[in-house]
Amino acid sequence: MTTQERDDRVFLVRHGETEWSRSGRHTSVTDLPLTPEGERVAAGLKERLAGESFDLVLTSPRQRARRTAELAGYPDAEVDDDLVEWNYGDYEGITTAEIRKTVPGWTVWDDPVPHGETPAEITARLDRVVARIAAVPGDVLVFGHSHALRGLTARWLELDVTEGRHFVLNTATLSTLGWERGSPAILQWNS
Repeated sequence: MTTQERDDRVFLVRHGETEWSRSGRHTSVTDLPLTPEGERVAAGLKERLAGESFDLVLTSPRQRARRTAELAGYPDAEVDDDLVEWNYGDYEGITTAEIRKTVPGWTVWDDPVPHGETPAEITARLDRVVARIAAVPGDVLVFGHSHALRGLTARWLELDVTEGRHFVLNTATLSTLGWERGSPAILQWNS
């Protein structure tokens, strides 16, 4: 990442609530809709983003992210397949507590995901997103998913993707990445 002075920002929005996000079930490839509450809260993002101007608006192809973008006032957000959630493989639809019954202490950040993505694989695709964002001279808005956006934040900060473990991200929240004296920084988180 460049160390030149920049003032552009990256706004991250995690999708609104789904049945599985509410219950803590890992959701990657299962394409779930937002709950009515998820739609209500996602619609509130429109007012929060009013007055901002974006040179690029991206979204994951999953309907929960696309619908959040639409409700937030960005129905024409560009789909970027690299923004899909971490592929949970055999752990799709299962909670962390259930996984830990057979794999004590398991986390997506530290342990294998049978038939899912490795940290190296998710790093490769999130680095493509970071490069794409860094090439835009103005502000960027991204709609996506919890682990992928947390990993994206780690890569933005030039950290290992697994350091995303430190960035809790709730549904339908707004976070902002940017710069501090030429270094990539978190400007606002999970609000």
